[in-house]
Amino acid sequence: MKKLGLNTICTHIGEVKDQQFKGAVSPIFLSSSYEFLDVDVKRYPRYFNTPNQEYLAKKIAALEHAEAALIFGSGMAAISHMFLAFLQKGDHLVVQNTLYGGTVNFIKEEFPKYGIEYTFTNGYKVEDFKAAIQPNTKLIHIETPSNPLLTITDIKAIAKLGKTMNILTSIDNTFASPVNQNPIDLGIDMVMHSATKYFGGHSDICAGAVASSQVHIDKIWNISKNFGGSLSDMTVWLLERSMKTLGLRVKAQTKNAMKMANWLNKHPNIAKVYYPGLKSHPEHQLAKFQMKGYGAMLSFELVDGLDAYQFQKSLKLIKSSMSLAGVESTVISPHLTSHALLTQEERDQVGISNQLIRFSVGIEDIKDLKRDIDNAIAALT
Repeated sequence: MKKLGLNTICTHIGEVKDQQFKGAVSPIFLSSSYEFLDVDVKRYPRYFNTPNQEYLAKKIAALEHAEAALIFGSGMAAISHMFLAFLQKGDHLVVQNTLYGGTVNFIKEEFPKYGIEYTFTNGYKVEDFKAAIQPNTKLIHIETPSNPLLTITDIKAIAKLGKTMNILTSIDNTFASPVNQNPIDLGIDMVMHSATKYFGGHSDICAGAVASSQVHIDKIWNISKNFGGSLSDMTVWLLERSMKTLGLRVKAQTKNAMKMANWLNKHPNIAKVYYPGLKSHPEHQLAKFQMKGYGAMLSFELVDGLDAYQFQKSLKLIKSSMSLAGVESTVISPHLTSHALLTQEERDQVGISNQLIRFSVGIEDIKDLKRDIDNAIAALT
């Protein structure tokens, strides 16, 4: 079979064939107990191998150009299981300093209990990662574009660094999604997603995923079956259904984000816009090289004198919402939500100000999004 296109993969790969009634969509297998005599696969929900789990993993692997994948109950379940599969007492992790606050909190709270050492880089250039490597470093983890400042890390350079020094590499690819970025093609070993976000796309699913080689996925599976972070088959079915439109949704959102970023960048009441699609972004050329689209996430800072909290309360169409990547546009204040677990000093160090607003751009008409923002600003002035 020739290489399938993105939307064909989204629509057809990972379907469970309805052999009995020939339905057009995957049937749901809700059983928690399966036959064990004279079968090739002994199925059990906690083993990540029920029919719906197994086939959805094929779709995710195909989208990320990987050999295999696993799905989990949340993005944090995915990343924590990935870390613990490859790190043990006495090992060392090098991790990017600009990334999701939940990941930062997990590392700081849980790693000391396991005797795992870690170093956060001083920056997100390859030189910063190289400087942080120690003799016992076993894994380098990056996030690009990063949450919430949309910094861009050189994926190919990090992958090369890891291979040169015999260190595994992993990436949080949530913000880009496989529609806009495929890190495995650039040499990264493992790719994780909060599938709650673009994979689900409708703000009604909580899930996570890891895609990699079969060898690495087998190692993650071996620890994950003990921790029990599998996903219910009802949710798995809903996720597979939602992913059929992943390419269409993300491309529409990415197109909207580019338009909104350009508009906000010229707005007199916006002090700064963070979006890799802007030529003013310091890593614009790098993003252009390693991404197929610049993504649907951006952040911006209001000018001094405008209250970010009141601005969000004044929005009528754009929702103030904790998560991201749904078809509806949403905003948050990172210092109150995604990065609330960091100290003020830690937020200051990476540039997360109280004026910063993270904007997940949806599929609405652009004129309506612009009007909503203008009206909210007008209500404060």
